[in-house]
Amino acid sequence: MQDKVYRILVEKKPGYNVEGSHLLNDLKTNLHLHNLVDLRIVNRYDIAGLTEEEFEYSIKTIFSEATVDNVYKENIPLQSNEVAFAIEFLPGQYDQRADSAMECLQLIYKKKAVVRSSKLIILKGSLSEEDIKRIKHYCINPVDTREASLDNYTSLIESYETPSMVSILEGFIKLNEDTLYDLYNSLNLAMTIDDFKMIQEYFRDDEGRDPSITEIRVLDTYWSDHCRHTTFLTEINDIKIEAGKFNTCINKAYEEYKEGRKKIYGNKSKAVSLMDIALMAMKELKSQGKLRDLDESEEINACSIKVPVVVDGVEEQWLVMFKNETHNHPTEIEPFGGAATCLGGAIRDPLSGRSYVYQAMRVTGSGDPRTSIQDTLPGKLPQRKITTEAAHGYSSYGNQIGLATGMVSEIYDEGYIAKRMEIGAVIGAAPESNVIRLKPTAGDKIILLGGRTGRDGCGGATGSSKKHTEESIETCGAEVQKGNPPTERKIQRLFRNPEVTRLIKKCNDFGAGGVSVAIGELAEGLIINLDAVPKKYEGLDGTELAISESQERMAVVVAAKDVDTFIRLANEENLEATVVAEVTDNRRLIMEWRSNKIVDISRDFLDTNGAKSKTNVMVEQIQDLSKVFANESYGKDLEEKWYNRLSDLNVCSQKGLIERFDSTIGAGTVLMPLGGKYQLTPAEAMVSKLPVLSGETSTASIMSYGFNPAIAKVSPFHGALYAVIESVAKVVAVGGDHSKTKLTFQEYFHRLGSDPRRWGKPFSALLGAYYAQKRLNIASIGGKDSMSGSFNDLDVPPTLVSFAVDVIKDCSNVVSSEFKSYGSKVILIKTTIKEDYLPDFDNLIRNFALIRNLQSDGLVKSCSTIKNGGVCEAISKMCFGNKIGFVFRTDIDEKDLFSLQYGSFIIEVDNSFDEKIILSNTNYEVLGFTEDSKAIKVKDVSLALETLIKHWTKPLEKIFPSEDKEELKIYEERLYESKAYKKCNINLQGASPKIFIPVFPGTNCEYDSAKAFKKAGGRPVIKVFKNLTAKDIEDSVAIMEKEIRDSQIIMFPGGFSAGDEPDGSGKFIANAFRNPRLKDAVMDLLYKRDGLILGICNGFQALIKLGLLPYGEIREIDENCPTLTYNKIGRHVSCMVNTKIVSNLSPWFSSVKVGDIYTVPVSHGEGRFVAKEELIEELFKNGQVATQYVDFEGNAVSHMPFNPNGSMYAIEGITSADGRILGKMGHSERIGENLYKNIIGKMDQKIFESGVKYFK
Repeated sequence: MQDKVYRILVEKKPGYNVEGSHLLNDLKTNLHLHNLVDLRIVNRYDIAGLTEEEFEYSIKTIFSEATVDNVYKENIPLQSNEVAFAIEFLPGQYDQRADSAMECLQLIYKKKAVVRSSKLIILKGSLSEEDIKRIKHYCINPVDTREASLDNYTSLIESYETPSMVSILEGFIKLNEDTLYDLYNSLNLAMTIDDFKMIQEYFRDDEGRDPSITEIRVLDTYWSDHCRHTTFLTEINDIKIEAGKFNTCINKAYEEYKEGRKKIYGNKSKAVSLMDIALMAMKELKSQGKLRDLDESEEINACSIKVPVVVDGVEEQWLVMFKNETHNHPTEIEPFGGAATCLGGAIRDPLSGRSYVYQAMRVTGSGDPRTSIQDTLPGKLPQRKITTEAAHGYSSYGNQIGLATGMVSEIYDEGYIAKRMEIGAVIGAAPESNVIRLKPTAGDKIILLGGRTGRDGCGGATGSSKKHTEESIETCGAEVQKGNPPTERKIQRLFRNPEVTRLIKKCNDFGAGGVSVAIGELAEGLIINLDAVPKKYEGLDGTELAISESQERMAVVVAAKDVDTFIRLANEENLEATVVAEVTDNRRLIMEWRSNKIVDISRDFLDTNGAKSKTNVMVEQIQDLSKVFANESYGKDLEEKWYNRLSDLNVCSQKGLIERFDSTIGAGTVLMPLGGKYQLTPAEAMVSKLPVLSGETSTASIMSYGFNPAIAKVSPFHGALYAVIESVAKVVAVGGDHSKTKLTFQEYFHRLGSDPRRWGKPFSALLGAYYAQKRLNIASIGGKDSMSGSFNDLDVPPTLVSFAVDVIKDCSNVVSSEFKSYGSKVILIKTTIKEDYLPDFDNLIRNFALIRNLQSDGLVKSCSTIKNGGVCEAISKMCFGNKIGFVFRTDIDEKDLFSLQYGSFIIEVDNSFDEKIILSNTNYEVLGFTEDSKAIKVKDVSLALETLIKHWTKPLEKIFPSEDKEELKIYEERLYESKAYKKCNINLQGASPKIFIPVFPGTNCEYDSAKAFKKAGGRPVIKVFKNLTAKDIEDSVAIMEKEIRDSQIIMFPGGFSAGDEPDGSGKFIANAFRNPRLKDAVMDLLYKRDGLILGICNGFQALIKLGLLPYGEIREIDENCPTLTYNKIGRHVSCMVNTKIVSNLSPWFSSVKVGDIYTVPVSHGEGRFVAKEELIEELFKNGQVATQYVDFEGNAVSHMPFNPNGSMYAIEGITSADGRILGKMGHSERIGENLYKNIIGKMDQKIFESGVKYFK
């Protein structure tokens, strides 16, 4: 009997429809639809596999929240002037909302129901058919979504045709040249025709048979530019460098490169290539014994260095790994998914090296996002849509997986209209003893770990390697991978376990190329059983299984004897693990499907990487660089010039973009992305303590980047050279050592074709980077090239982004860039730029050393590099963070305020600093002094800081809002002071309390929470809730019940439970704890054993949805209950906020005083506390409102930035009536030494200490 299909439609009540309000404003602004008067967004769910009773119960527990949602069944009534259309994902695309709903239903009913989700958009107004068509075109990206039917479904069962056997290209080896060329064109391959001819010869001469279509697709993938860097490895023959004043340095660099080749290769024949230039500096320094800390192996997972790490006073050997990754093509065509999997892919590289990835950086390139929709090129998405949805995708992935994003920067240049630049750079670390690397031997097994395989990402590697036109964009939807961050989080947890990592001989992540590459690279001889590959759904043929790039998968090699142990440990982390291949001593790659060999290729042929390509290079004459370096700002007077410089897209504030990304998870962030009391001064670099699981360390990593497209477009050589200098200078500015810095490059260029002049740009750029590396005696030890940045006749700027990394032993000396005090002396440490617009490298190196020495001696209060906005930008941003004024000395030359001065620094020192003695051999200039004036004074012009900040924040405010336009309210102060603190009435006889910390799919704050409790003297225990099967759920409930009954405290940590879907946070946790066994155990802990419960962020959301807050019991929720809903600004918010203790009712606050104000990190998308007025009054009266968001004067206020989410009465945390259950949004667990050094305030609320003390 066919299951009944139920339909429900869930709409936010007025006042809570944040998403709909934003889309309405978006359409009116960008499509100029002023006749559109209202817009409603309704989440539609079609559900099968439930009984009527089960369906009714799931409406209120899974699909909606009575407090903020209206629910309709079957259909929603429309008014006469309303029109509706629905949007759904294309078949085969991952739908996190539907998937999470199915997980919740399985959790409750122990059976698999089917859910299909879609979004209904209801438009109100006098709209023409053309208007509606334009709205649909704007809202529906055909790459991953389509318009859905408004009719009800009679069935949700997907019917999949049984795929036919993989076809053989009959007669292939006998085709003549013309017919072969026709076949080549018809297959739409990324490989060249020469590669295709080579394949024909191989199958004819070596195999004596025709190939399968799978073999062709596998070779196309394996040899793609994305996987094998074929462009970078193309042999360069004839090299011509045109004469010219600014080309002399290119010739010099080329001659040095040739000398380097002689030293490295001697008489050996080695082709000149872009790859060879990129690696030459590293090879030379290695030959001189200067890179002894490199960690080298056959595995190429990420850049890896060996570093000593001091943990609790004991030195350990660690590996630090870092990697940059691009997803330019996928993000261009499907911004959310492309950017999300850019980060996911970047994480998996060092993760596959068995390191724990703890910090990320995002550097992107975009056209002007303010460009009118009408000016969008045919075949392109609007720049605004690309940049905002990409930001959402990347931040969503990072925020869910639990990765601190320490730096976010978007570069604006019209060249990126050709194709967006989306770079994710990450850094990870692990004890060296955790990583075992052994050569696979015959009989070893290969386990596929993590996600299942679908059609998403089929052809991704080849797609990103192809030429793109208006027509090709419409046909490449399947090439975009879909991310599932909760699954990747599970792999992170698994690989943090040394018992697991020491079983792994070799590991590869599933990125470009899928099985064919991820497994194909692991050993020389392999038999892969494609039938064993776990699938998301049926209907996939052998070719799709071989090349699908479905995400969150790892391929690991283990000895046959270790298979069962590895799979058991994976299952404990709620991960699927399946043996899919075996290592053989036969040097062939064999893939079997349906008991047939559909791939059988010799390793020797596979490793040729295709036909050898050759090219010539012509470096054109560089035009005058003087205009670029003068970098004039335009305006009628100095005041207007200053405003215009701060309003430049590459100088202006990106606060509204930056604060979408969780920057504090992991409790290791040394510098916040934005510093100062007002959180307005951008950090020079991201700095984080290494992710020590137990104990304390002051060892920290520093990472920054450099690139200015304005220089690179005139001279790729100078552009790359200054990218290196800028990245290293930023590392030095915060306290790094330039001599120990390692680099990794991101090359992103146009398609090169066969034109020598087009080849001349990456050639000269790499020589520029080589020239800088040689003089600084540092090297790029890795990188990523992307050589398809063209669309029709448009090209991206010649891009070489340099990322610089250093690891410092003591982060207590890290220096931030916001001015610290009034009356300080401010000095420019100048690096001379010569007539050829190259820096004086001797001068630069001396300055690097000087800055480091001054910092080590504690003489530098703040330090900033000079970037593309000149001194004007640097001084302004240094002032903004603490709103400290500055006065220039009167003889400052106006042109020096705006010119490019890369490699120079501005330092703030004490007024007593004797520059004449300390800087006697330095090229310096006293710029002026800080003062208590709230203005920057230049000559006779006084520029008010508030006015400057308005000009600085305005350009991108409509694209990335930094504040919600909330009515400003100051709430009456209401303090509750209890005279006696409650103590536990159960005697533990001196034992430390045990804290149970459950981990659900999407939980990501368990490590920070456990560490905070352990430091406070507690005994934290973490257990993973498994839900892959009904038995897993039953077992997990039993284990959790046992742990609760054996614990004194339950801690619900933060995260995104099941991705916080469907539409409402904390539902998965809440539904798990409604299980009668767990409910009874919780009530027993509270009311028979006098225990405590703490929930932070997602944990707070779960406590609210359970009824434990504010009612103190697990109960049914109705419209009279409070909830936590979407932030008023409509996006994730991550920053530091001030919170005031307004009640000491709770034992959790027994170590602080009422009225105390603490600065704590927040990071959430749904933190807005809402409740009925009468309930809020009761909470205040009972002392249950524990903490409120406050401004600098201690006032509870309604508005950003102080109230980050728009919570009613600025409520941040509440308790149960007896105070023993506490829920709060601020991440009080993210505490430690040397954190948030560019933020002012007390940060430790003693919550964990108080919780443990309660039982003493």
